[in-house]
Amino acid sequence: MTAQIVVVTTCGSAGEALRIAGALVERKLAACVNIQQVPVRSIYRWKGRIESAKEFLLLIKTSRKRFAELEKAIRRLHSYEVPEIIALPIVAGSTKYLAWISDSIRAPKA
Repeated sequence: MTAQIVVVTTCGSAGEALRIAGALVERKLAACVNIQQVPVRSIYRWKGRIESAKEFLLLIKTSRKRFAELEKAIRRLHSYEVPEIIALPIVAGSTKYLAWISDSIRAPKA
């Protein structure tokens, strides 16, 4: 298990996805955010009904240490009442890539 994680979320529009991705990278909460430009179809239960929606999938590369702050930022920026925010462990990866993630999200020294 590494210190880095991938966080998954979805957005209702491409514009919202771009806005959230940009804010996360700018604030050094994410090293990189991949946005699935072609909408994914989501089928889900919401308030007792089965719903269907087109959504844009975001894959966010960050670290376990930055997750709590990243989650707060997504909640603040997101239009959904209950946004999907799921952290997936990175079991293994390229040493240089994992180091790049860590370097890219390092909080500035005070």
